[in-house]
Amino acid sequence: MEDIKKNSLKAFILAARPKTLPASITPVIVGCSLAFAYGQFKWIPALICLVFAVLVQIVSNMANDYFDFVKGSDDEERLGPARACASGWIDPPLMLRAALVVLVIAIFIGLILVAYGGWNLIWLGLAIAVFAFAYSAGPYPLAYHGWGDVCVLLFYGIVPVGFTFYVQALSWTLPATVAAFSVGLASINILVVNNYRDRYGDKKSGKKTSVVIWGEKFAEYFYLANGLVAVCLCSYFGAAEGLWWATILPLLYLIPHIQTWKAICEVKEGKGLNKYLGKTALNVLIFGLLLSIGLLIG
Repeated sequence: MEDIKKNSLKAFILAARPKTLPASITPVIVGCSLAFAYGQFKWIPALICLVFAVLVQIVSNMANDYFDFVKGSDDEERLGPARACASGWIDPPLMLRAALVVLVIAIFIGLILVAYGGWNLIWLGLAIAVFAFAYSAGPYPLAYHGWGDVCVLLFYGIVPVGFTFYVQALSWTLPATVAAFSVGLASINILVVNNYRDRYGDKKSGKKTSVVIWGEKFAEYFYLANGLVAVCLCSYFGAAEGLWWATILPLLYLIPHIQTWKAICEVKEGKGLNKYLGKTALNVLIFGLLLSIGLLIG
């Protein structure tokens, strides 16, 4: 185990899970590229959306670390990367307080977007704040009842792509909806491979992920289908909007996507899947960049 000084800055940086942050950066990039493609790009709200999205993901990561430890999901049998509370790097009460502090900072930064998108954004901000904790906490933690995939689709696809576009264009369009769903579907696979790896431990601890509920074969084909559908949705941009590069370039994503899927199906279980968790996150970033470049060059 890595030697980390307890409650140190390094411990909190690791608790933020920096390797996972492309999951929140990618949808903002796509939303900004979409705004640029339609002549609506504004760099100040775009930057605020980026900072807000990253901070909210850090809150979610810290809250997940704390509540999974409290609920006993993270124990000595954990297959995934080490977690701060379970590893003793951060005292659990301090982790919870840190998550709340970052949440407050995120809320204040997010409030600036009201000047661009209107007061209705406050309700969205409140929903995001609630779900950042409701994912792992509360009387009905969503991740423990099979709703994790839906949460990823919403908060790593539909919400960040759609509202990044909205605060710049002041409208919600069909292209924004298509881009949001495509990014969200690709992002779900990060959770799928994570839950696929942890399916035995999750079942033992009572965490009912979609993999636990529907089984490993479902997870394998769900992973493949998410990437295929995400790419198919991009055909809309060429056929309906004349942005053919936004249809063509995302096809390249299928190469690493299918390669990673095949490898996951071969490895099946154990810590060897950690490698493909990282590859899946990289694939999502590749997909987002390909789609963004396609939108920018038309």
